[in-house]
Amino acid sequence: MFTLNLHGRLAEYDRPAVMGIINATPDSFYDRSRVADESGFAVRAERMAADGADFIDVGAFSTRPGALPVSIDDEVERLRLAIPAVRRGAPGIPVSVDTFRAEVARVAVEELGADIVNDVSGGNLDPMMFDTVAELGVPYILGHMRGEVGNMMEFTQYEDVTADVLSELGDRLQQLALLGVNDVIIDPCFGFSKTLDQNYELLANLKLFELFHRPLLVGVSRKSMITRVLDIDPADALYGTIVINTLALERGASVLRVHDVIPAVQAVKIYEKFKSVQTGL
Repeated sequence: MFTLNLHGRLAEYDRPAVMGIINATPDSFYDRSRVADESGFAVRAERMAADGADFIDVGAFSTRPGALPVSIDDEVERLRLAIPAVRRGAPGIPVSVDTFRAEVARVAVEELGADIVNDVSGGNLDPMMFDTVAELGVPYILGHMRGEVGNMMEFTQYEDVTADVLSELGDRLQQLALLGVNDVIIDPCFGFSKTLDQNYELLANLKLFELFHRPLLVGVSRKSMITRVLDIDPADALYGTIVINTLALERGASVLRVHDVIPAVQAVKIYEKFKSVQTGL
């Protein structure tokens, strides 16, 4: 389905992959995803690996609406605690670092051994990010967001949300290609600078993202596009997450970024079985 160059090793994924989320933050929107100590990181990573995760995504800066800003030093220190522990708990599982700061990405890759840089801002929040990723030579998850973390919901004015997101991501892909960065995963970033209806419009039109010929990441786990429709808290949003992940798989998702690994792995297996029988008809 897709390949990634992970520090010189070509990793092949013949089915949609599952990325588990570990938050080294005290204020991420889903409180059960938070971990505070080395032992907790290692245990959570070990559990995710046993459950079938293909990647583990470690973040140390909460991007939820209203989250307090975090200094670069604090973000790095949290990652220094988290990433080595995740490595110990899940040896052999590629680790992505969830950051929009080039300096943090460099430390995570060069010093802590992260394999992938996951940038929800798509390079918009740090002008050095694209150059840094090119120099580091690691795969890059190109997210779509407007504005900054604290004001992104003020930038939801689109003529056509799908067409505009495609256009803006396409421009950034060209910039990356000019720098020699071709190992790119696309993330439309549900919930970032998008209203509730715009999120569902993007979901309905996910197939159009195939025009990039890049893996497509979908991260909707327990987000407000689920909780607001169902009038529930993130803690009760697992079933809604499974529904949207299944719709996303049907529309071409290559990676599911989730808090709950087992349900996502099962969704992939059932979808792959359905697809194989459907193809045989």
